[in-house]
Amino acid sequence: VSKMKMKKHFQFTSVQYLDSDIKSVWEFASSPKNLKKITPDYMLFNITSEIKDKMYPGMIISYQVAPILKLKLNWVTEITHVIENKFFVDEQRIGPYALWHHQHLFEVVDKQVKMTDIVTYKPPFGFIGRLANTLFIEKQIKSIFEYRRIKMHQLFNTKLEPSK
Repeated sequence: VSKMKMKKHFQFTSVQYLDSDIKSVWEFASSPKNLKKITPDYMLFNITSEIKDKMYPGMIISYQVAPILKLKLNWVTEITHVIENKFFVDEQRIGPYALWHHQHLFEVVDKQVKMTDIVTYKPPFGFIGRLANTLFIEKQIKSIFEYRRIKMHQLFNTKLEPSK
């Protein structure tokens, strides 16, 4: 009897090119104070901790967020790695996921800034969490990052994208 191996975690990647300089994109993206600007309003996102403008390894950021049914949850992340103008990583310490590891990568490519987000996550509650991921969590994460992509485009891109 062979056992089917269940997927223990999931990964989502978003790549975007911005018509800006690395310093401007980094200054905006690495400031926790700008998170609310790139998070959909329906998430009721609110930073609850005292924060500085500049992030650093070991920085703890507390939020309230309402990912489903407007039920507010506390979420605490730690900035674990920062290399200025290159990348930073945040990891959930307290929150709705069994695992949340988010890499924010920045690089200059052909006079644009390539911004890559890689989120590795594991829903809570084992099989039920994996089912919830299939039913709505994965779609919601994609929706949040699509909102973020549009906001970053509005902030940093001067050229209009062709209409679809």
